[in-house]
Parts: sequence; structure tokens; C-alpha cells
Amino acid sequence: MQEMFKESQNRIKSMALIHDMLYKSKDFARIELGNYIRGLTGQLFNTYRVSSSIVRSKTDVRDIFLDLNRAIPCGLIINELVSNSLKYAFPEGRKGEICVKVHRDKKGKFILIVSDNGIGIPKELDIYKTETIGLKLVATFGDQLKGNIKLDRRGGTTFKITF
Repeated sequence: MQEMFKESQNRIKSMALIHDMLYKSKDFARIELGNYIRGLTGQLFNTYRVSSSIVRSKTDVRDIFLDLNRAIPCGLIINELVSNSLKYAFPEGRKGEICVKVHRDKKGKFILIVSDNGIGIPKELDIYKTETIGLKLVATFGDQLKGNIKLDRRGGTTFKITF
């Protein structure tokens, strides 16, 4: 029960961080994603008490701005996937890295990649048919973004969402 409460708090903090950045911004129509992601991942590392000497966080986002209607679901997807990596990918003090990248492709679509080099997500897990609320939210918010979600299980876990 306590774990579910912590996860709900993280979702609320994720949305609050977006709104805080929006209010501090000169442009109320869009969020600078790089600073938001760095703040969000830092917050998650603190919440789960994961040392950056054990699991490193890497962010690769340059000059990406999203409107609020896309920034919120994008942030919530990142919240769920980074949380899952912190909780499950590096058991028993295993060292590793979590990476969040966002860029635009040649067609102007956004590509969000959240990856880790941990133990990997089970092969039998289908993110569209899972009972866990976190991965259901990833699928739901991916749909809200009208995105295409791809899961790569080689060398850890990589989610690629194109929207």
C-alpha cells in the first residue's frame, strides 16, 4: 500500500513540476523539455533513494519544446518508465545507467527514448495486456499522444515512443 502511495505521489509531483516550470516560463504555451526531464529524473532518484554512483542518469534533450497537452503525458510516461527502471532494473546494488532522450526526426515527429542497461523487462510481459498500472499508463498516455510505442528488450529495456 505504501508503494502505491509513493507512486501516486510521484505522478502528482510530475504534473506539479510541469506547472511550476510553466509559471516560471516567459512562454505559457510551451515547456522546455530538457530542464523538465532533468528535474523529474532527479526527483525520482531522490524518492527511490538511488545513488548516482550506483545508477547514473543521462539526459539527451536539446531545444525541444512541447505544449502543455503533450508535455504532461510525455512527463508521466517518463515518470513511469524511469520509476520502473529504478525499482526493478538494478537489483542488489547492480550498477547501471538510465537514459532519457528526446529529438525530432526528419518528418518533424518527436522521438522519446527511455532506456536502461539493467536486467531487462520479462519477455512474456505485454505492455498492452499487463495488470500493472504503471505500464497501463504508459500505453494510455502513448495513445493520448497519438504515439507509436516500441519495446526493445536487448541489453536492458528501451521504450521508443514516436509522436
